[in-house]
Amino acid sequence: MYQRLELMDEYLQEFDMLPDAKEKSQIQWQSKTYMEPKKEFETYPAGADQPETHLLTVNWLLNDKPMTSFEELTLGVLDHLLMGTTSSKLRKTLMESGLGEAITGGGLSDELLQATFSVGLKGVQGDKTGEVEKLIVDTLTGIAKDGFDEDDIASSLNTIEFQMREFNTGSFPKGLSFMLGSMSKWLYDNSPTEALKFERPLAELKERIADSGSKIFQDMIQSYLVENTHRTTVELAPSKTLEEEILKEERDRLEEIKSKLSQEDLDEIIHKTEELKRLQSSEDSVEARATIPSLELSDLKRETTEYPISVTQNESKSGVTVVRHELGSTSGIAYVSTAIDISGVSVEDIPLLPIFTKMMTQTGAGEYDSVALSRRIGTHTGGVGVSLLTTAVHPEGSDESVTGDGEHMITKMLIQGKATSEKVDELFSIMNLILTDSKLDSQKKVIEMLKESRSRLESSVQGAGHAVSNTRMKARYRVGGYIDEITSGISYLQTVKELVKQAEEDWPSLLRRFEKIRSTILEKSTCRSGMVLDITADEKVFGDIQPSVEQFLTELPGDANGEKLQNFYKEIHPWVPHAKNMMAEFAPVKDEGFVVPTQVSYVGKSGLLYDEGEHIPGSAAVVARYLRTGYLWDHVRVMGGAYGGFCTFSPFSGYFSFLSYRDPNLDKTIDVYDAAADALIAAADALENNPEALATAIIGTIGDMDGALSPDQKGAAAMQRWLINESSEYRQKYRDEVLNTKASDFREFAERLKGLKLPSVAVVSSKGAFETAAKAGKVLELTDVY
Repeated sequence: MYQRLELMDEYLQEFDMLPDAKEKSQIQWQSKTYMEPKKEFETYPAGADQPETHLLTVNWLLNDKPMTSFEELTLGVLDHLLMGTTSSKLRKTLMESGLGEAITGGGLSDELLQATFSVGLKGVQGDKTGEVEKLIVDTLTGIAKDGFDEDDIASSLNTIEFQMREFNTGSFPKGLSFMLGSMSKWLYDNSPTEALKFERPLAELKERIADSGSKIFQDMIQSYLVENTHRTTVELAPSKTLEEEILKEERDRLEEIKSKLSQEDLDEIIHKTEELKRLQSSEDSVEARATIPSLELSDLKRETTEYPISVTQNESKSGVTVVRHELGSTSGIAYVSTAIDISGVSVEDIPLLPIFTKMMTQTGAGEYDSVALSRRIGTHTGGVGVSLLTTAVHPEGSDESVTGDGEHMITKMLIQGKATSEKVDELFSIMNLILTDSKLDSQKKVIEMLKESRSRLESSVQGAGHAVSNTRMKARYRVGGYIDEITSGISYLQTVKELVKQAEEDWPSLLRRFEKIRSTILEKSTCRSGMVLDITADEKVFGDIQPSVEQFLTELPGDANGEKLQNFYKEIHPWVPHAKNMMAEFAPVKDEGFVVPTQVSYVGKSGLLYDEGEHIPGSAAVVARYLRTGYLWDHVRVMGGAYGGFCTFSPFSGYFSFLSYRDPNLDKTIDVYDAAADALIAAADALENNPEALATAIIGTIGDMDGALSPDQKGAAAMQRWLINESSEYRQKYRDEVLNTKASDFREFAERLKGLKLPSVAVVSSKGAFETAAKAGKVLELTDVY
């Protein structure tokens, strides 16, 4: 640390603070001045066929003076009690009201000087917005009077405490998380460590709860929300003309400005624009780049990082495979994943799997209703969730460095959770309970969940159109990509709309499909053959939990001596034949555009760089990263004005895609993509004479490969490598190829890019942008998302 401070001082010692900097940067407190709540009404742009629903949030400014650490922590626990889970009181009341389709507002926001609280619904009928506002206020008033159940408080308090003690930041650097956390106080001239300390306020909160139960939270709701008149209600109504009105207003404003300019003014603007483009496209000089401290290739670790893994087939004659990852320390926590094979589910029912997995934790199980189950999970664990895993695998005896056909797959449902060693019995019990006895016959809850999914998916098309575009394009080339599309993409959105209708009008037939999925994956004769219990922990935790592991294995459903599932590393996955037929009909290789009300575009173009059986060198990752951080950054983001421009490349399938994020252009961005190969060829020529730039590209790629992982991520990475049948020898070979990348590899990649196989386009944008692109020769087959 001292050496780093010395280095910083070397750069900064010649600078002093500006005399008035502190005074000018000070943030002033804003007083709570509303004597009565205020209302605001605005419109949002809606498509021609989009449902005419409103969005409403009720919002409070919570404080106009500093809060103590105790008050801040208590507010955080209160927010979890109100909004933290689908069973939290305020969130549950709003969703079960039937007044809207999804929660909006986000609850507590406390990272700035003054905290706010916002909550509301979207998908609300115009004549029901007043009811939403009244329901929010009445619900909070009722909770302030009646309080929370003791079990609810214990659940939320344990959840928050687990998060604070674990401090699991995933692959995000812990040091950076500490720094960002400290900013909530440091920015406002308080101690930077104050925001990171929780032991004292946590102990005080536990003591207050022990003395008076729910009263601390009731008093806080009463003072900060119920009696707080500094409140706004913001309602947004749909407008079918707003998008065009905004564009017309901008065009008219620019025309007015232009009309007032002289020819000399116009010439000056043109000159400055040309100069700006020249500066944007020019390379930094070698001398300028040399001033930036950087790593050398010799600083990099040559060996790939391996994570511990131990595999026991048929452990304790249970028929279940147990995979362990023993790490140096996991702070007394066991990270557990139970994987159940789902290959027997019919292809027609695959789109039901996302909602089926949600039902397992959100509709209750056994003797527990949804609220009681949520309480039990929160009280005894660090969280339990259910997800899907679909991944292509390397067939037995195959060359891992060549492109596969994607027809050998592993398909699992993962029940994942974490708990301290003394609570692992509870975790295993919950996992078994939701696997075997989750309540599927909850029509009202399923309709609520489906409507929320529909709203979330529609929002993702507008807010994360690049991901939607990429998922759609992947579906055209590999079965795994098609599975992703029908469980999370545009196709899934359409399915969810149909499922809402079926759930409302023909619930018994939909229920039978859910029950069929469960009976299929729990087929007694085969289910244990496809089960994998994956655990990441340290040596002490493994020793402490072993009796619980053995008990769990005996209690799992299925026959320990049952039939064996097919070998997915030798035989084609049963979903493949039918899925390929569906791909030909519903996901052919073509150029598509998806129309939504938006002022930006998400532009994607993709294809296959490698044929099946071709060797994919590690150098391809270096070139793809260079393309993303260089050419695409410069031309799509810097010069094109998009928020992001990047590319993806899969060394497993040979799939390559260009993508842009919140892009003001459409046809011009496709032109940038089409010119990328020539830009790479030019770069290859330049790199021949610039080894430092080549080294920088390699170092960046190794940095992506060597990102810091949390304990659970290390276990998950080892598990993933084992599942896809990837050897450590292949990983080392691939790393060596990355480290030995040459300028000629850029040229080889560029030639492949010129001959991109089965190219296709998928774009999310507005109708007007598609019309403009068509005039420029970029004609796409359009679908109105709404």
